[in-house]
Amino acid sequence: MDELDLLKRDWKKQEKNLPHLSYDEIYRMIWKRSSSIVKWIFIISIIEFLLGTVLNIVLADDDYWKRIEEFDLKEFTIWGYVINYIITFYFLYIFYRNYRRISANDTVKGLMKNILHTRKTVKYYIGFVLISSGLTFLVGLYIILHHHALTANTETVSNMHFDTLQWFLFIGVVILILGLVLGIIWLIYRVIYGILLKKLLRNYRELKNLEM
Repeated sequence: MDELDLLKRDWKKQEKNLPHLSYDEIYRMIWKRSSSIVKWIFIISIIEFLLGTVLNIVLADDDYWKRIEEFDLKEFTIWGYVINYIITFYFLYIFYRNYRRISANDTVKGLMKNILHTRKTVKYYIGFVLISSGLTFLVGLYIILHHHALTANTETVSNMHFDTLQWFLFIGVVILILGLVLGIIWLIYRVIYGILLKKLLRNYRELKNLEM
């Protein structure tokens, strides 16, 4: 008997001593992991919402609102806050509902479906954050420039006239700044939620193998 056969025989002996998990036990393990991950997604979204609210309260002092009024941005800012909070509350509710559904789930197919739904919801949420941030930046920039053009005197406006090259440079700088801002936001969310989404994907694949 050669060395390879000896190794195989030893491995088989060790394998017999290893605990063999049943289908239900494996499912329960994956279910618990998935439920914990979705719970953390919900908790992180709550923490993120609370931090954002605190920052808004701290930063939105009297001087802030005076500057907002100077640029005729008060109405836009208030509506932005309202819409943002409504959509954020909606996503918080969806995250909570996903957690409740997974916690109460009792079938492999149902768990797989809920995992996919949770991953999709998180991606939609990140997309909403990026789109809303981009729109806020662009609309705010437009209003500021428009207000400056209306309030500036004729000589100042004439001096601010851009030729084609200057417009291209201006637009390029705006796109660059916007890209950097959105890139940083995406990277932050990628780190925060990406790890959890990868774990959910791994659980989904394990469940898929379990069903085969």
